[in-house]
Amino acid sequence: MIKIENFSFQGINGAYSELAGRNIFPEADSLACATFEEMFQTVREGKANVAIVPIENSQAGRVADTQRLIPDSELKIVREYFLEVKHNLLVVPGTKMSDIKRIYSHEQGIAQCRNKIIELNKEMIIVADTAGAAKKIAELNSKEDAAVASELASRIYKLEILESNFQDVSTNVTRFLVMASKLNPLDPNDDNLITTLVYTVRSIPASLYKCLGGFASNGVNITKLESYVHPQGFDVAQFYIDFEGHPEQTSVKLALEEMKFFCKHMNILGIYKKSEFRKK
Repeated sequence: MIKIENFSFQGINGAYSELAGRNIFPEADSLACATFEEMFQTVREGKANVAIVPIENSQAGRVADTQRLIPDSELKIVREYFLEVKHNLLVVPGTKMSDIKRIYSHEQGIAQCRNKIIELNKEMIIVADTAGAAKKIAELNSKEDAAVASELASRIYKLEILESNFQDVSTNVTRFLVMASKLNPLDPNDDNLITTLVYTVRSIPASLYKCLGGFASNGVNITKLESYVHPQGFDVAQFYIDFEGHPEQTSVKLALEEMKFFCKHMNILGIYKKSEFRKK
């Protein structure tokens, strides 16, 4: 991979995506983007070397917006990163729990702390991103309002952490993808690789079953499979799949050749090394 001088992320400074980017590329500059579309555009235009893309969370599930946009982003997945998310309840300094009436966060942040917020009997308010919630609390300067966000956001917006590890469960992990304009060269014989692709199936009985049969018969392990409605309409399903191996490995090549017979379209989105986090 080329030296990463800067990365883009969706949200404002203090977002978990920026925190993930800083952990991966500690010497790189970060570029905040208002939307995921803008984030992808910065890489296509060369304003950023890579984009840091949240794809799924262990508690709240997939990040629907990114999974929908990735196939048409014109970018490739070159790395994965797992961030152990530790949510914090951020408040104006001096605030007590009894003062709070409303808690703001991104929908994923709210989902990951939902039971705790219900238990506290506070109103849940969804905003564009976690760091944006923290910034809003700082601007409101009201003890009745709090935000669920990162420790980084607390430092940026000079807020107090009223409660750390505010999430409902301790094992709260978000998987991020690092996306660049082109794939990194990798050894096809490396047994520590993941390939990601999207595909649509032909409209014939058992087409999905037959698409996946080659993976079973050739011993290729699928680690993720999801479907979602294709932009063409409700009668067209698009599938997103992660599997172990490189497309040039014999077993994977055979599985993909069999898959092609039953697919209308296939697009390889990335080939990259497995994160060490998967061994935990």
